[in-house]
Amino acid sequence: MTHDRSLFPIIATNIATIIAALWADWGLGQLLWPYWMQSVIIGFYARRRILALQDFCTEGFKVNNRAVAPTVQTQRQTANFFALHYGGFHFFYLFFLLAFAAAADPSGHVPVTNTNTGEVSMMHIGHTGGLDMLIYLALGVGFWLSHRGSHREHVQADLQRKPNIGTLMFLPYLRVIPMHLTIIFGAVLGGGAALALFATLKTVADVAMHKVEHRWLQAGKTA
Repeated sequence: MTHDRSLFPIIATNIATIIAALWADWGLGQLLWPYWMQSVIIGFYARRRILALQDFCTEGFKVNNRAVAPTVQTQRQTANFFALHYGGFHFFYLFFLLAFAAAADPSGHVPVTNTNTGEVSMMHIGHTGGLDMLIYLALGVGFWLSHRGSHREHVQADLQRKPNIGTLMFLPYLRVIPMHLTIIFGAVLGGGAALALFATLKTVADVAMHKVEHRWLQAGKTA
């Protein structure tokens, strides 16, 4: 198994995000912005990875409930469908973040109602300022560089094996869903300290899925 050179930049950028959140006392809305950017970057490279395939299989992969052949047309249709579906999800995610920010009061809080008890509590989501935007940009560049390195390793591994194109299409969802669920649950359970804890758990989920994917790639290379 080759050394996973792309892991350290991913960890470093996640740690930088946690440090920035603690230093700037970010709320949930502010913390979600760099993670939204990371998810978009993951999707961008996932589509490029599908289009970079030279040899792939379609076992168990169906389109409109019909099996498809491993052709260039299937490759392009899969990449375009992924871009439409994954991109649409993140477009609505972006709308949610903007609406969330617009609903905040001057102190950066929004009322949240417990559907079981009817109790209303105030959730801190924060207000994004100029400095925050610069931090988002810097973290976005960090995530872009780390995932670009990971993408290069993945493409090289794909060229030495015959990956399933359906599996490649679903991998990004398995990667980003655990990351964001940890943050959302963290917001429900507590304030700044809890959010930092769950941001750490998000980092663990991010690294774990990266390692799973990397090991899967290396196993395919040596098979």
